Amino acid sequence: MDALHQDWTSILLLVFVFGLKHGFDADHLATVDGLTRWNLQRRAPLAAWCGTLFSLGHGLVVVTIAVAAALLAHQWVPPQWLMTSGAGISIVVLLGLGVVNLHAVFSTRPEAMVQLRGFKGRWLGGLARTSHPGGVLLVGALFALSFDTLSLAALFAATAGRFGGAGNALLLGLLFTLGMLVADGANGWWISHLLRRADETARMASRVLGLTLGSLSLLVAAFGIAKLGLPAVDAWSEGKELGVGLGVMAVAGLGFVLAMRMARSAPALQRDRSR
Repeated sequence: MDALHQDWTSILLLVFVFGLKHGFDADHLATVDGLTRWNLQRRAPLAAWCGTLFSLGHGLVVVTIAVAAALLAHQWVPPQWLMTSGAGISIVVLLGLGVVNLHAVFSTRPEAMVQLRGFKGRWLGGLARTSHPGGVLLVGALFALSFDTLSLAALFAATAGRFGGAGNALLLGLLFTLGMLVADGANGWWISHLLRRADETARMASRVLGLTLGSLSLLVAAFGIAKLGLPAVDAWSEGKELGVGLGVMAVAGLGFVLAMRMARSAPALQRDRSR
């Protein structure tokens, strides 16, 4: 019983970290970036809350699917092809996001802020330009209707089935949503803060953030490729999902901290140059 309790506690922590990691996905951050920019000019009070509303809409779909799957398929185990296909799609998307965001950093004019790039936001077209809280929630919900997210919700349902069923699936979905809420909510506030400054400080910080996220996308994709192609790497990573997730979060967090430190030091550097 104690071992079962320890396993469940580890799963809860792992799901929360996965939520944080999912929230730092470049596609998420690019869409939150776009929503924040759009609303800062049209509905400024909403701008800083775009990341929070987006993650709530996204999480609502994940929770609903996880609970429904747990109710309809008790003790169901996701087939291996589902997990492999989800991993392959994630790798392709991460590679693309890494390349386009690094290109955005190096191609943006020095006097302009770097705008993060994403794929899904473009597919949504005009829906991604909304100034209504319900519209931002809807954008987040539509983002969840993707193969990789749906396979993750199915995994929550299957995992919860081993520990008690739909109630635990609800808990896993809520923890995942909380992780996203922390990451996307912080990003929405941060982007809103930078855009309100719109000075050398903001431009410098946006470049650091773009470099961090672009490089991190390529790094996670490379690790995924190694897991799929090299049995030794796959065997080594077995049981280390929490450590890998925390490592990704540490790199992303370091990028945010570095961006903030550079932002704070930029005014002093400008004063020194003007003397």
